Amino acid sequence: MERYIDKFLNYLKVEKDSSVHTLINYSVDLKELSLFIDSKELKDIDVLDVRKFLVSLRQKGFKKVTIARKMACLRSFFKFLCREGHLKLNPMVGLVGPKLDKKLPIFLSEEDMSKLLDSPDIKDIFGLRDKAILETLYSTGVRVSELVGLNIEHIDFISGVIRVYGKGKKERLAPIGDGALRVIKSYLQKRGKDSSDRILFLNKDGRRLTDRSVRNIIDKYIKVASVRSDISPHSLRHSFATHLLNRGADLRSVQELLGHANLSTTTIYTHLSTEKLKSVYDQTHPRA
Repeated sequence: MERYIDKFLNYLKVEKDSSVHTLINYSVDLKELSLFIDSKELKDIDVLDVRKFLVSLRQKGFKKVTIARKMACLRSFFKFLCREGHLKLNPMVGLVGPKLDKKLPIFLSEEDMSKLLDSPDIKDIFGLRDKAILETLYSTGVRVSELVGLNIEHIDFISGVIRVYGKGKKERLAPIGDGALRVIKSYLQKRGKDSSDRILFLNKDGRRLTDRSVRNIIDKYIKVASVRSDISPHSLRHSFATHLLNRGADLRSVQELLGHANLSTTTIYTHLSTEKLKSVYDQTHPRA
């Protein structure tokens, strides 16, 4: 089993150019399956074995979304083995994943977003950096992984766009507002010319910030601004999309701005705030 897992992970890395995050998750998922089936030969694995494995995951308390992700890994793995001729029958055929609960994205109101953006103390170099981070996330809607990967040369200050490397290492151009650009310029000026590092956002050791560091930064300012505590770095991306749609942007444009491959992914942002719905209702219902 181990050698087939290695073949599959190598295929993902070399041919599919999958991210490190995907490779780590898939490696863990497949090793769990390998331990579960123990010494059973690959060719003898059937749908019953996979079903028992999925039942064991539920008994261990894994969430539906985690089980669904692991099923996606297994589908990709067994499909690869069948295509390469290592397996005749795909044991995933006919298996249906858990029905996932549809949750509306969590986002901040425009008022709360303004409070969050204004919360860093820009007199301090790291406060200025943090404001630049918050402004960039909200101005562009980029993912945190895309933000921490930015280099200075990725920003076109004249055209007002940044070059972003998204999922699957796909490159796209994202517009960035003048307000965010001004803060970034101020941060770079205060950082000084003694730093020749190409990295845009540095930590205290002069190295690239990590996803976790950005999460900690946002958590810090959520408390400072006293806005809702259940938001995450991704909530700024949700807020970006929601505010655009609320102000009249079309779904196709928001899809391009978010870097979604499929329009169906963007439809989760078609929700509107309660205030917006009430406003529409009050203006249009004859008995409102």
